[in-house]
Amino acid sequence: MIRCYAALLAALICGELAAAQGREVVVGVYQNTPKIVAAADGSPSGIFGDLLQVIAAEQNWRIKAVQCDWAYCLQMLQSGEIDLLPDVAFTELRSLQLDFHQTPALYSWSQLYTAQGVQLQSLAELDGKRIIVLQESVQQQYLQNMISQSGMDVVLLRARSMPEAFAMASAGQADAVAANHYSGHFQLAKYQLEQSNVIFQPLQFFYATKKQHNQDLLAVIETRLAQWQTNISSPYYQILQRWGTEVPEQTLPEKVWLLLAMLSSLLLLALCGAWWLKRQVADKTRHLRASEERLSTILNSVDAHIYIKDNKLRYQYLNRKTAELFGCEPCQAIGRRDDAFFDQSSSANLQQNDLKVLQQGVRLVEEETNSSLDGQQTRTYLSVKLPLRDSNGNIYALCGISTDITEHKQHQQEIHQLAFYDALTGLPNRRMLLDRLQQAVQLGLRHNNTAQGALLFIDLDHFKDLNDTLGHAMGDQLLQQVAQRLQASLRKVDTLARLGGDEFVVLLTDLHPDPELSSQKAGLIAEKVVQLLSEPFMLQQRPYSISASVGVAMFSDGCNSDELLQHADLAMYDAKERGRNSVRFFNQQMQADVSARSDIATGLRQALLQDEFVLYFQPQLERNLGVVGAEVLLRWQHPEHGMIVPASFIPVAESSGQILQIGRWVLEKSCLQLAEWARHKDTAHWYLAVNISARQLHSSAFVQEVISALEQSGAAPEKLVLELTESQLLQDIDTIIDKMQQLNTLGVRFSLDDFGTGYSSLSYLKLLPLKQLKIDRSFVRDLLTDPNDKAIIKTILALGQSLELSVIAEGVETEAQYSKLLHLGCQQFQGYFFGEPMPQTSFITRYRQRHEMQN
Repeated sequence: MIRCYAALLAALICGELAAAQGREVVVGVYQNTPKIVAAADGSPSGIFGDLLQVIAAEQNWRIKAVQCDWAYCLQMLQSGEIDLLPDVAFTELRSLQLDFHQTPALYSWSQLYTAQGVQLQSLAELDGKRIIVLQESVQQQYLQNMISQSGMDVVLLRARSMPEAFAMASAGQADAVAANHYSGHFQLAKYQLEQSNVIFQPLQFFYATKKQHNQDLLAVIETRLAQWQTNISSPYYQILQRWGTEVPEQTLPEKVWLLLAMLSSLLLLALCGAWWLKRQVADKTRHLRASEERLSTILNSVDAHIYIKDNKLRYQYLNRKTAELFGCEPCQAIGRRDDAFFDQSSSANLQQNDLKVLQQGVRLVEEETNSSLDGQQTRTYLSVKLPLRDSNGNIYALCGISTDITEHKQHQQEIHQLAFYDALTGLPNRRMLLDRLQQAVQLGLRHNNTAQGALLFIDLDHFKDLNDTLGHAMGDQLLQQVAQRLQASLRKVDTLARLGGDEFVVLLTDLHPDPELSSQKAGLIAEKVVQLLSEPFMLQQRPYSISASVGVAMFSDGCNSDELLQHADLAMYDAKERGRNSVRFFNQQMQADVSARSDIATGLRQALLQDEFVLYFQPQLERNLGVVGAEVLLRWQHPEHGMIVPASFIPVAESSGQILQIGRWVLEKSCLQLAEWARHKDTAHWYLAVNISARQLHSSAFVQEVISALEQSGAAPEKLVLELTESQLLQDIDTIIDKMQQLNTLGVRFSLDDFGTGYSSLSYLKLLPLKQLKIDRSFVRDLLTDPNDKAIIKTILALGQSLELSVIAEGVETEAQYSKLLHLGCQQFQGYFFGEPMPQTSFITRYRQRHEMQN
């Protein structure tokens, strides 16, 4: 009800702007004379309708009336089909779905109007009566609650409109009709009804809108009502008088005030008596009174619910906080039980706890979750209850202190959810998995049955491709579907967790005491996982297929949870290397391989710092011209293990990312060597072929690194040949072509290494700025014995000729192979027949001398 002034001002400004544009306002109109009624032309009339028409004229609103019965009007307002509904009684429940202005348009109360001959003096006389209420009205809600609490036999009949309700009562279909006093007084004569003495439920009436909608309308209405109600000559009072109503009452009826006055008089007499008695014992009672006041102030200030119940579980005392919870004054709750405020389940639980205190004399500390009578609100309390004893030690009551911990419990749940569950899939995360895994391992060790458990490490193959092509949103959707499919297929005793990215882990327990059978069962479950994930998923209403690699680690003696997870991870990577939809069990050789790779990775970092890498050169020859260049080959001069060939460390460098630094070093050294050769006449025509790794080629800095190496060394770009493999062209081909074209413009040449061993080059060959094809050594090796290799080489040579590309054969080791290649038309060669890879000094000495001898 209370709105921020700034929000109101903003809404008013919005309302003024809308008014300037002639805004259409859709208004619900139902029949409830004199407050709201449809005029002959269907427009809103009555007190609320006329007030709205005046405001609409001022604001240039166009009122569009929609006639409906009360319940349907309310439904349309909540759904946003109408903008404004007049004559809405405010309740806390309605304020959850509707917005109201601040100044009430009317004050009223509910009253019962009886058919002729029916006498009602109090609500207690309703037992056995039939009462008509407007469907979905505040009177219906109030009487329903009263009936359920009192246990009276009252039949509530529902009418769709107030005219229908009055007509039913007039026709004798019910004993009375419940209405607000405006409507009831207006209809008394027409329907020949009588006003009863039963008055209840003070009311305030407003214009209402859907929650968080049409705040500008409410702001304008609030401004006009606040202004008009301070001026007796305003349209507000003129309209009230037009409909036969004087200044609206803002309090209860006079008879109620008389009753309150009588009670006040009685209270005054009691106070006088108490004052006379206190005068008799002034000293003693002064201290007691001060203590009581202090205690009352403290108890009413404490942010906890404090109460006292007697042996029959009736409230004898409650502080202000408890009264606010019950929605009444403290005195109104005295003598009532919990079933007057809470639902049946909550009341039964409270009664059970209270009886423990009263009957057993124990101090009880308990979490209690209580729901309101209508079930709309549920709160959790930490309750401390203890017995109260008289001077003889007999228990006569209990005292309870209940602290609302609902938000604390919610925060605990949210923290637990964030700490132990994956936000995307709702599955347990790494932290919870490790906790459950540790419990499973310890349980197995205690019962000497470690063979009963296993860990499956699942990784989706090429998941990055999905993110790159369809976007991360589709990737997230796929992960959610994978989680749902796996969760539905696993046993309830198993734990499915998401570690992050596209990695999932399944913790299997209770497999079988026998290790062999346990492994078999784990393998069957792993195969089932692979099969499940190979079935298509639906993304963007289209099927999308993936594959998975699964690593399996069985529980074993001496393995802790971290080691088991590491073992499953290693097995998964081994499965991934073996192809799609593979399952691999962990073995000790995998651990040895990992340790070896780790040692190599550590050594590579040291090698870069200590300058332990050296370049070797293998000559490349052209028929009739001799040596025309060389291929650069990397060697690692290890201080302990001696010379190490690339095959032993390049894969580790690739996987660890160190290949980028190593490749940059090779490129820079090669360019320096080219610049050195260019200073000598006999070597100035030589070129260098440098192998480029996949990571280098896909690096965004690759082109600039090549340019920097050329510029800093002074090497001629046309003497640098960069060798690529077919497999490097499988991904992001357009970006690769762009990089090659940038460098080709500078003069850098490209050679396609291992040509013929891939499966994608031919489709892109005409697009690539290549200068050379390199026949793979596997074709040269069996050239003399395998007709297929001969045919392949002839095809490559013909392809190179037709595309104007030079062709070089590598791996030439015998004179017979050389002769056969010459016969087939090959002009360029590389291999041990001409020279093995050697250090730069040996290479220069040997081939410069040969060049001098040829000259």
